[in-house]
Amino acid sequence: MDFKEKITNKAAKTTTVENAPAVKKSTNVLKSSMSIAEIIKAIEPEIKRALPAVITPERFTRMALNAISNTPALNKCTPMSFIAALMNAAQLGLEPNTPLGQAYLIPYNNKKKGVTECQFQIGYKGMIDLVYRNENVQTIQAQVVYENDAFEYELGINSKLRHIPAMNDRGEMIYVYALFKLQNGGYGFEVMNRESVIAHAERYSKSFDSYSPWKTDFEAMAKKTVIKKLLKFAPLKADFQRAIATDETIKNELAVDMTELNGEDYYDLDEANEGTLIPDTQFAM
Repeated sequence: MDFKEKITNKAAKTTTVENAPAVKKSTNVLKSSMSIAEIIKAIEPEIKRALPAVITPERFTRMALNAISNTPALNKCTPMSFIAALMNAAQLGLEPNTPLGQAYLIPYNNKKKGVTECQFQIGYKGMIDLVYRNENVQTIQAQVVYENDAFEYELGINSKLRHIPAMNDRGEMIYVYALFKLQNGGYGFEVMNRESVIAHAERYSKSFDSYSPWKTDFEAMAKKTVIKKLLKFAPLKADFQRAIATDETIKNELAVDMTELNGEDYYDLDEANEGTLIPDTQFAM
């Protein structure tokens, strides 16, 4: 059964969020002969209610078609999880599955449910973009340290971080770090060695052992990991914290504010072992 047939057989289930307008269920008849654009057009009222003002249904349709073109395995996903993941990206203003590396829609074979679902994942560059939406942030960056670089750091009251990259032949990656500086002069940094990054990914990311951004761009994912650890206690807006909470989740509903929906994340080890990424997944980096 292809994507269009699935979306025909599973009419979009919607939900409401507290103190937000309801996203009403469509009464349009969906047919398997419809194109992706036609399917999105058929449920346009629900989609339009959930989209931010800066994105039109037409733009949303182009995002959907581009994502499927760049990652054909998305055709195997349940329709609602695909549309919900795309809506997550749209509401956050992040372009999924493009060379921009802002966000990814990842097909995930959920063995527990016996279906393929679409997971929304924020990319390293998307994470940076979200951080800069906080007016009190002056700078945020993440860097990779290689074995021939000069690097030292010290924690405590007089903490310091010093990194001088080698001019050539930098060698293999050994550390990754992230730092932020606030407008008021406050700052913070986090350092992880390569082994810690891998251990963290194996524990918390169900995409690590399959073909995913972890395989195609390990350093970018390592930067994202250390940034998330760094910002866990940073003085940032609640909106940012809610946005970050949508990372690596699967949702099967639409809402005016997707960050208020409870998604299925896979940070629990038992849950993480109950599925795999689709092996033929392709990502535009």
